[in-house]
Amino acid sequence: MLYISTMKAIFLESYGSLDELKYGELPDPIPGEGEVVVDVNYAGVNFPDVLIVQGLYQFKPDLPFSPGGEVSGRISAIGDSVTHLAIGDRVMAAAPFGGYAEKMKVSAGNVYQLPEEVNDKEAAILQETYATAIHALKDKGRLKPGERLLVLGAAGGTGIAALQIGKEMGAEVIAAASTQEKLELCRKNGADHLINYKEEDLKSRLKDIGGVDVIFDPVGGDHAEQAFRGIRPDGRHLIIGFTAGKIPALPWNLPLLKQASIVGVFWGGFWRVNPEGNRRNVEQLIQWLKEERIKPQIDKVLPLEKSREALEDIIMRKVKGKIVLSIA
Repeated sequence: MLYISTMKAIFLESYGSLDELKYGELPDPIPGEGEVVVDVNYAGVNFPDVLIVQGLYQFKPDLPFSPGGEVSGRISAIGDSVTHLAIGDRVMAAAPFGGYAEKMKVSAGNVYQLPEEVNDKEAAILQETYATAIHALKDKGRLKPGERLLVLGAAGGTGIAALQIGKEMGAEVIAAASTQEKLELCRKNGADHLINYKEEDLKSRLKDIGGVDVIFDPVGGDHAEQAFRGIRPDGRHLIIGFTAGKIPALPWNLPLLKQASIVGVFWGGFWRVNPEGNRRNVEQLIQWLKEERIKPQIDKVLPLEKSREALEDIIMRKVKGKIVLSIA
C-alpha cells in the first residue's frame, strides 16, 4: 500500500465565508523544478488572505488549498535546478497561497536566506506588507527626501511598513487612522503628523498642513477622495487596496485640476514580472531589518488552529501591525 505523508493545515474545500475554513490533514507538498519546500515556523496574516478565502481575489487557487502568502522556517526539500539554497537553510519565503500549513511549496526565487540577527517572527511578516510598501514608495511613487507622505490606514500592517520606509527614505510622514490608540502607535513608528479621520475632516487637515506629495492608500472607501483633494501638483496617489470594502469612484476632473497621478500598485504582479527588482527590494528590507532601521509590529501570535480568529480580527480592523501564526 502506498503511504502518503501528510501535514497539519488550515484549508478550504469550497470558497465562501470564514466558516469554510477547516483544520486537518493535507498531503505534504512535493517541490517541482525551481521550487523548494519550507517547514514553516511562522506565517504572516494579511488582508488578501480574507479575499482569497472568499473567492474575491485576483486569482482562485484550485481546491483544496491553504491560504497564507508569507512564512519563515527551514528548507526541507529542494526541486531540480535550485542551486543557491540547501536543505536546512533558515529562510523566509512568499507565495500566492499555502502558508497556513506545516509545509509550504514555493518558487526558489521567492526564498531568502536569513542572517542570524533577524528573528523568525519578524521575518515571517516582512514580505507582503514591507515589500508592497517599498515597491509602492520607491518604484511607483518615486518618493524623494523632503517630500510629504500621507499614509491612510496607518496602523495596519501595510501602513506601519509605509510609515517606517517613508521615514527611512527621508519623507515627512502624515499618519491617518481611526482611533487615538492607533495614532499613538503611528507616532512611535515615526509619524510627524497625526490625523484621526473619525473625528477630524481629512481634507481640511491636509490643507492646514500644506498638502501632500504622495498618498499611500490601502483603504479606499470615502477617505480616498478627501485625501486626493489634499494632493499637491505632480503628486502621486498610490492605490494599494480596499480594506474599507468600498472601491471609491473619483471624479475624473480632479486629477486634471490637481495635475496629479493615480497609480496602481500590485506587488503580486510586480514580483512575477520583475523578480530581479523585487529581490533587490527585499534584500534591502532584510538589511534594514538586520540594522534595526525598520521594525515589524506584531500585534499578537496565535496557533495555526486559530487562523479564523486572526482573519476575523483583520475584517473587524482590530489589528495594530500584524498577526503571526505559530506553526512549528
